[in-house]
Amino acid sequence: MAAARADYRRLLTGLYAQGYYGGTISILVDGVEAASLDPLVRRSSVSSVVLRVTPGPRFTFGQAGIAPLARGTELPEAFATGATAEADVIGDAASAAVTAWRAEGRPLANVSDQSITARHEASQLDVQIIVEPGPELTFGTITVDGNEAVRTERVLAIAGIPAGVYDPAMIDRAEANLRRTGAFSSATVIESDTAEGSTLPLTLSVVEQTPRRVGAGIEYSTVSGLTLSGFWLHRNLLGGAERLRIDGEVTGLSGGTGGIDYTLGASFLRPATFRQDTDFFANAMIEQLDEPSYFERNANIEAGIIRRINDDVVLEYGVGYATGEVSDALGDRSYSLFYLPLEGTIDRRNDAFNPTSGYYANLSIAPFAGLDGTDSGARIVGDARIYRSFGADDRVTLAARGQLGSILGAEATNIPSSYLFYSGGGGTVRGQAYQSLAVDLGGGNEIGGTSFFGAQLEARVNVTDTIGVVGFYDYGFIGVDELPFENGDWHAGAGLGLRYNTGIGPIRLDVATPTTGTSAGERIEVYIGIGQAF
Repeated sequence: MAAARADYRRLLTGLYAQGYYGGTISILVDGVEAASLDPLVRRSSVSSVVLRVTPGPRFTFGQAGIAPLARGTELPEAFATGATAEADVIGDAASAAVTAWRAEGRPLANVSDQSITARHEASQLDVQIIVEPGPELTFGTITVDGNEAVRTERVLAIAGIPAGVYDPAMIDRAEANLRRTGAFSSATVIESDTAEGSTLPLTLSVVEQTPRRVGAGIEYSTVSGLTLSGFWLHRNLLGGAERLRIDGEVTGLSGGTGGIDYTLGASFLRPATFRQDTDFFANAMIEQLDEPSYFERNANIEAGIIRRINDDVVLEYGVGYATGEVSDALGDRSYSLFYLPLEGTIDRRNDAFNPTSGYYANLSIAPFAGLDGTDSGARIVGDARIYRSFGADDRVTLAARGQLGSILGAEATNIPSSYLFYSGGGGTVRGQAYQSLAVDLGGGNEIGGTSFFGAQLEARVNVTDTIGVVGFYDYGFIGVDELPFENGDWHAGAGLGLRYNTGIGPIRLDVATPTTGTSAGERIEVYIGIGQAF
């Protein structure tokens, strides 16, 4: 009985949402109108429930007025005379008007009055909305609530809400800054309902995360073998939301990509250093790389600044030192160098794990000065991706990726082997063996190239909400000059993939074969992972 009585409002709301304001609704329970039945009287059984809805005519807007409006207010196009009078459009128009006034520094803006009249003889809805902008205010007293281990002054510094005229964008940015540190499971800026003079008091309400975290992983690949990894993380090392993470990884156990690789690293990050949009970082790492074409042991340390221009544009710059020993087709040698890592990223994808629209671009430039016989030069690496969807419910997505790498001003024989470029495998050309394309020195000896170009094209089709299929073609070029395509070799691969969409991204299964070389169409490589290939 209670459900039947509640359905009157649900159905009426559904009619209004589609512009039907003259409909009639009847819900008969065993032939009796549900509205006339006492819901507290027990019934032994219900044999039939009949819902009858007569929508009536569809209404359009007659008058559609809202005032006053702030400069640049963008009302919904559907809120106009002659358009279908959907109830949600009225709410969207009121929300847009209030939001525009808030963007003008008036946080207490609200709808003070409204008049909505249905004229049934003309099937029109007249709407008049009055907005009260409220006073222009500045940010006032900021109170921090919920912090225990993270110092209050650090919470305020990370949030970075400036003095001056109220700006809702600063509120959103403050919440994002606090959440990004990882020290808080939630962070919310609560605005006061009333002003204090010409200011608006705020409360930063945070909930702290457990400070320590440990993790471990096991992966297996038919190409690279078994990988064991683990990490220890402290989210609030010094009481100011500083993050320290120590990682270890062993790769290539019983694999076919050379020998065993070892990595041990530590990273430190201090948010809101100098200003709220800059983070200080310091990283140190030692590793052993036993790759098909070289063996290298190295250590490096670097420190610098991460500058967040906005949520999707990030710049990084700093200074680093690297030293190591290399054994490859050219013999044994050691190196030492200082470098200046410079990196910029624009990420405007709608979803990092399963993008269907937008684009991504990353450019890294690292000038380096060699010591003790190591050449000086610069290493440049670029990565660009674009996504476009179309068809019913955007079920078809075309994705393209381009990669570019170059070593400027240095010879391949006098720099670290890990600085050189190879192609083949999951990150470059699927279907081709891992790092199978390099510079051939003759006699079966190879080293990496000083230039690289890669391209990956995918067509992704969602067959159902959870199952998708993919067709792809990958291309890679390795050259001996500073610029790709001038002097080198290329290879390609193609294949099909299956995707199973989950809440954290699709589980990926790709099956690929070479399309160039002596094994074209004869060898199969299988790739499994979480998230799209790019």
